[in-house]
Amino acid sequence: MATGVVRATYALDYETVQGLADLAGRWNMSKSEALRTVIRAADAEVQPDDRLAALDALQASMGLTAHAAAAWEHTALLERRAPSKRAASL
Repeated sequence: MATGVVRATYALDYETVQGLADLAGRWNMSKSEALRTVIRAADAEVQPDDRLAALDALQASMGLTAHAAAAWEHTALLERRAPSKRAASL
């Protein structure tokens, strides 16, 4: 299967360009191929499940229980329904 090529221009700092050249040399491939390889590897590394696991971990670290979440939801609902202080002073 043939793949199309899109020519693109990006501004990279010197250290990044040197790192890309070093990788390409070690891997015995062009800088473009090395960049594609790194991008594909990084993309494959971050899965949607990882993001959900991070959210679960954050919520667990805060001690968020179903009861605490329901209490917060109830308080927020009451605050939204209450008249504003600005409207009360008019």
